[in-house]
Amino acid sequence: MTSNIFRRFGGAPGFTMTVVGTLALTVALSTTVFSVLDAVFIRPLPYKEADRIFALRTISPQGYQQPASYPEFNDWRREAASFATVAGYNNFKSVNAEIGGSAISLDSVAVSDNFFDIFGVQPMLGRAFEKGSEDEGRNYVVVLSNEVWRTTMGSRANAIGEKIKLDGHPYEVVGVMPPGFRFPISESNAIYFPLTMTPNQRTGRGNHWLPTIAKLAPGVKREDAQQRFNGMFQHFGEVHPGEKNRRVRLIDLATFTVAGSDGALRLLLYAVMALIALGCVNLAGLLIAKGVSRQHEISVRSALGAARRRIIGELLWENIEYAVVGGVLGVVLAGGLLTAIQVLLTAALRRGAEVELNGTVLVASLAVSIVTSMAAGLWPALRLSRVSAAESLRSGQRAGFDRGQNRLRALFVTVQVSLALTLLVTSGLVFSALLRLRTNDFGFDPSHILSAEIDLSPGTYETRDVLTDFYTPLLEKVRAMHGVQAAGLIQIVPIQNWGWNSDVQIVGQPPPPPNQERLAEFRMVTAGYFPAFGVRLVRGRLLDDKLDTPTSQRVMVVNEKFVERYIPQGLDPIGQAISDGGDKVVIVGVASNVRQSVYQAPLAEMDYPISQIPANLRALYIASMHIVVRTKGDHPEAIVPDLRRTFGELDRTLPFRAPKTMTDVIADALTLERLENWLFGSFAVLALLLALVGLYGLVSHEVELSRREIGIRMAVGATRSRIFGRVYKRVGGMLAAGLVGGLLATWGARQLIGTVVPVRGGAGGEAWLLVGLSVSFMLVSLGAAFLPAWRAASVDPAGCLRSE
Repeated sequence: MTSNIFRRFGGAPGFTMTVVGTLALTVALSTTVFSVLDAVFIRPLPYKEADRIFALRTISPQGYQQPASYPEFNDWRREAASFATVAGYNNFKSVNAEIGGSAISLDSVAVSDNFFDIFGVQPMLGRAFEKGSEDEGRNYVVVLSNEVWRTTMGSRANAIGEKIKLDGHPYEVVGVMPPGFRFPISESNAIYFPLTMTPNQRTGRGNHWLPTIAKLAPGVKREDAQQRFNGMFQHFGEVHPGEKNRRVRLIDLATFTVAGSDGALRLLLYAVMALIALGCVNLAGLLIAKGVSRQHEISVRSALGAARRRIIGELLWENIEYAVVGGVLGVVLAGGLLTAIQVLLTAALRRGAEVELNGTVLVASLAVSIVTSMAAGLWPALRLSRVSAAESLRSGQRAGFDRGQNRLRALFVTVQVSLALTLLVTSGLVFSALLRLRTNDFGFDPSHILSAEIDLSPGTYETRDVLTDFYTPLLEKVRAMHGVQAAGLIQIVPIQNWGWNSDVQIVGQPPPPPNQERLAEFRMVTAGYFPAFGVRLVRGRLLDDKLDTPTSQRVMVVNEKFVERYIPQGLDPIGQAISDGGDKVVIVGVASNVRQSVYQAPLAEMDYPISQIPANLRALYIASMHIVVRTKGDHPEAIVPDLRRTFGELDRTLPFRAPKTMTDVIADALTLERLENWLFGSFAVLALLLALVGLYGLVSHEVELSRREIGIRMAVGATRSRIFGRVYKRVGGMLAAGLVGGLLATWGARQLIGTVVPVRGGAGGEAWLLVGLSVSFMLVSLGAAFLPAWRAASVDPAGCLRSE
């Protein structure tokens, strides 16, 4: 049997390579997407009763989402009877761990004392947190994830009770979680410790910083819980007017885990289905062409008594052989593709690290290959087996050139062109959106800027001034480095993450209407941040570390958007003051806008100098900062070795985190878009290739079958140019029909495509893109038909008629 397979494959190597290659590429891309969808959508979350766990999202009267404040959170878990448990967590920062004489950075999740009750899981060693662990003085305990326990504690059972230093403070290890547990799902290497808060975070009802999750009480439905919770909100609004007209949404954990990528992933699913359909159509066309060439053989066998069932079975078995070879090769290619994009998957999707070729996906991939091949080959097998033996034997070389088969092959090409154009246009739109996002005016030139995260250990600086003992000498040393043009500090780097925001009340101006907040982003910076990012001074002055001291008038610099939104027209913003907790902060300058996000225009922003933070609060408020450096050369990363050495000289307990160029920061912010672009680009290239192969094969096949007719036409006076034009007229008709079908399909899917394109960067210029891609596709397709058309026009009439 094996020898028959190799003999059959070797007898037509070009045909075999085309069929197997089509199957392999189709299976490889579909397997890659199915692997992603399996990990993100299908595979159950690793939590007990996950369908009863919900993330709580409060909606402000203005419509934006907010986490809870700590006082609100306490109200919720005390009064929300619809929930068995309400817990809070915060995974916004990492911690410095001093273990075994070395300093390392660990992901951390600060949690409420009842956090693990949500998931119905207990530590495999030790215990969870006790009630009251959030209280000051009782929160120096830690629970390790299984990964951290294995990698840093050597899987020692006696690790319970051991002291480890986190952020400069000694913490006692009280528990180790079982393998596989993690929340958030992306935190695969984390430690858990009780919530730690600043005084303002602990008492401020308007300080919304705490994400919350809840587990429904037994017998309570989601809709009922949400309705009761909103009723509770109305009561809170009467007691606390600042919370009036807020409402809550319960987001199931599966949706929460997808984290906004569901639209893009569903579009990928539909795209891979279109790709599979395109592969089926292409294979069907190839198999029909091959079948026609074997029609005489099949007719002879039928005339000699071969049963129709046996002929169909043999034809389908050949297809299964192709499917197995193509499927195995496709799975191997898919494994390579997943390895190539694993970094993108991990960064773009919360469960990206779980994407793998597991048994389910492997079986599904082979099934796709077999079903694709069977579906593609069934119609040709049935059609060929129905042809009358007598009719076929009489027709001789004209076999397969009847109008029905002609129309069928033309239909296949038209469908291929439609699907390929749809995938090509979608890919173009995704690429265009990504390009627009990457080339937006961010308010700065990212090409010469390097950013490095600094997470000092607050415990190390309890009796030291973090500004004078670390940040000031750091900036002095960095500015003295070769190739450095400017250097400064900022709490949250633009583009990399959303900042904090606060209410804005201009002194002397009327307050906003009830329940209408005036919010502005705020950053803590040094004066060097502005030249490092190339921020322009529009009016007044920028911050000055010598002028802006802890004892001088509190000041800030605002951006142009702040002035546009909150300073009345005609009023000079310089000298205006903002009320901040009973204190006044004076505006001394207006700077140019800098985007906080790649997706939105600049928001109103206020920049405060860190030099005006009281010395006793600096370790608490500015332990986490970023140094930003503008270099003179084109390679900012060249200063990384000097930067690493400088960090170590100033604080040996500080783990060095790899700096990033701002170009990389922007690229990281667009990881999901890059993943989409990569996959859609692959789809488009394969779709285009399949369409061109189908078109070339159809025209070549028709030319071969029409040699006698072409010879007769030329013998009676038809010119070569007329024959050439006749072939191209037929090609043009199929392409035109496919173009219309593709544009209609793209128009029909516009809403689905809109989940990826307009939301992520606007839709300007899409008409020109559509026209350009369509025209380019037509030209390339016409080029694919040139060689067969040229062969048709080069037929020797005399030789062709003699052969008849």
